[in-house]
Amino acid sequence: MPRDFPPRSFSARVPSLLFLACVLAALFFLVSTSQAQSQAAVTQAEEVPAQATDLVQPAPPPVTDLRAIDTPSDEGGSITVRWTEPANAEELGLTYQVLRSDKPDGGYAPVGQAGAGEQEFVDMGLTDGQAYYYKVRSVLGAGVAESEATRAAQAKGNWFRSYRLNALVLLVVFSSSVLYYITRARKAKPIYIRKIAGLDAVDEAVGRATEMGKKMFYIPGIMSVDEIQTIASLAILGHVAKLSATYNADLEVPNKDPLTFAAARETVKEAYLEAGRPDLYREEMVNYVTYDQFAYTASVTGKMVRERPATNFLIGSFYAESLLLAETGQSIGAIQISGTAEVAQLPFFVVACDYTLIGEELYAASAYLSREPILLGSIKGQDITKFLLIVALGLGVVLESIGIKFMSAAFRMK
Repeated sequence: MPRDFPPRSFSARVPSLLFLACVLAALFFLVSTSQAQSQAAVTQAEEVPAQATDLVQPAPPPVTDLRAIDTPSDEGGSITVRWTEPANAEELGLTYQVLRSDKPDGGYAPVGQAGAGEQEFVDMGLTDGQAYYYKVRSVLGAGVAESEATRAAQAKGNWFRSYRLNALVLLVVFSSSVLYYITRARKAKPIYIRKIAGLDAVDEAVGRATEMGKKMFYIPGIMSVDEIQTIASLAILGHVAKLSATYNADLEVPNKDPLTFAAARETVKEAYLEAGRPDLYREEMVNYVTYDQFAYTASVTGKMVRERPATNFLIGSFYAESLLLAETGQSIGAIQISGTAEVAQLPFFVVACDYTLIGEELYAASAYLSREPILLGSIKGQDITKFLLIVALGLGVVLESIGIKFMSAAFRMK
């Protein structure tokens, strides 16, 4: 049989309740102490790196003597910002941010950067006449320091660019030299120009055609009279036509361009008149073929094969037809004198012709043969300028070799 226990009174349960309350209080104390210690550890851990950062990355020194001016010798639209950096900027590894605003008291935004050792920044793409203000921010890691703002600066275009003064001096020297020799030539004073070897062959070629009783072909290129090579070719044509009139040789000038045709006809007619043999001049001596490049080439080469001239002059501006004309003339045994400033065509003329006026020799030959004062003065002025440049080049090499930078600075454009 189960034994019945009498119910316990509240006073009998008091000791047990007190014991339970003591246990709960002890547990609460332990948990609170642990949380406080953890929070203190976290705070201490956060404070230590901040103190360390303050020690490694101090605030950088700002730049001084900041100023903004219109960029000199430019076409406008730019302002040059200059400053003086701290003495130890390169040791610290400072960098700079250039800030710009259109108001002096705020609104500054970065427009460029510069490194240590750089003390200038050119701000491009600005509006001429508008006021701009600048600051320079020194940056060292997370530390920054801004300078004071500059005064207002405005961009504007400049009439004279000082860095091109050397080009102006060269232009004055060249122009003065050309004008001096043109004036001298017009006064019939002697001007020496060295005779090119190929010019002796012109008289020889005309004499050969006269002796053989055969025709001479003079082809003044395929370009119009706005091409300087055509002008030089017409000057040489005048000399050849005068020899033809003197020796009564048969001359034919086929043309591709209508304007060149008209100028060539007047040149030949005048040459025969100056030679005192206008009765020998015939209109068909200077004829027009066609404006098509290869139709013109086919016509002229066909005439060469059929009529077998003694002499061919190929002087002027030529392109793809140069080799066809020169090779055909060479195949029929004609003496050939060529001249052009077209670099790509020169090899064909050199291998297929007896004499070739190369590049500037074409212009020199036209001046030498025509004795035109403007041509003579221009050639002589160019020669003097080239001579001075060669002297300056040699002097510059010597000075640079011994460490004197005068010539390199004088010829620097920018």
